[in-house]
Amino acid sequence: MLRAVFAVVVLGHGLIHLLGFVKAFGLAPLEQLRAPIARPMGILWLIAAILIALTVAALFFAPRWFWALGALGLVASQMVICCSWSDARFGTVANGLLLAGVIYGAFAWGPFGLRTEYERLVHESMERMASAPPPKVVTEEDLAPLPSPVQRYLRFVGAVGQPRPLGFRARMKGRIRSSERTDWMSFEAEQVNFYDSIRRYFWMDAKRAGLPVDVLHAYGANDAGMRVRVLSMIPAVDLQGPEAMRTETVTILNDMSIFAPGALLDSRIAWRELDPLRVEATLTNGPHTVRAVLVFDESGALVDFWSDDRPMLGEDGKTMTPARWSTPLREYGIRGPLRLATRGEGRYAPPEGDYAYLELEILEVMALP
Repeated sequence: MLRAVFAVVVLGHGLIHLLGFVKAFGLAPLEQLRAPIARPMGILWLIAAILIALTVAALFFAPRWFWALGALGLVASQMVICCSWSDARFGTVANGLLLAGVIYGAFAWGPFGLRTEYERLVHESMERMASAPPPKVVTEEDLAPLPSPVQRYLRFVGAVGQPRPLGFRARMKGRIRSSERTDWMSFEAEQVNFYDSIRRYFWMDAKRAGLPVDVLHAYGANDAGMRVRVLSMIPAVDLQGPEAMRTETVTILNDMSIFAPGALLDSRIAWRELDPLRVEATLTNGPHTVRAVLVFDESGALVDFWSDDRPMLGEDGKTMTPARWSTPLREYGIRGPLRLATRGEGRYAPPEGDYAYLELEILEVMALP
């Protein structure tokens, strides 16, 4: 809705610039424009109109270019307004709206935003992975050291005969909230994980009360963090440091289990079978060691994953509180060459009661490269 209103106002502002072109070339009598306009300046009026019209089109069809086209249109528009100030000065108000849109666009889709940082991190990791040797194919012999529930799971998803994952790219949608008391936000997200040197980059485009909320999780070789910005510009959460690294290491193990089960063959994971349907996994990555319990059903499907090593982030975006984290799963379907869970939840269990903070539908999973 806000985008549509913005587009209508800005497009109307742009079309008004055509009057300057008409006046300069005498195409129609325009008594409301009293000051004369030279033909070269009339061409600039036309250029401003075209640039602003292209800006509005880019908002819907090429948002990455919206801010740059808007900046050019803004400069051209304000130049002609200043040259015909007595007739056109009120156009500065519309240019103020356009300026706000350009600034927002530079953060939402341009060089100053979390989206661009996510794309840069993924691109750099893809370039590093390009030199990795071809992955080996998963065989029955590879499964032998694993606990029997994990072996059944890898057979269930169809990992045997497939290449060991070097990484994956996934798309998903759903809704999320920061606590049991806050409203849900709808979102679309994508993430890319790499396993040569463990890295994870997760980008979320959410909406809260109609306003855009950008979220970036980044897990690198030596650090991890989560940043949240409202309107793509205003920081709401900036979580960094060892606690964030440990927390996100649990997420790495969870991603392996759900999105890339073949990665459970990784030598950095130690296993302990608890009973025929439950195993404990211990992942060590550098100085960080985390544990989780994987729960399977009789068919071999993974139905739950829980850990006490992923604390709950408080509503202030800073405080970390110990609480059990779990991701119950359901509705397996074909995603790429594998049969994977397509729906799930993220849940926390603080002392006051268990609740879901995330509801997720997995749309696509593709192996890398």
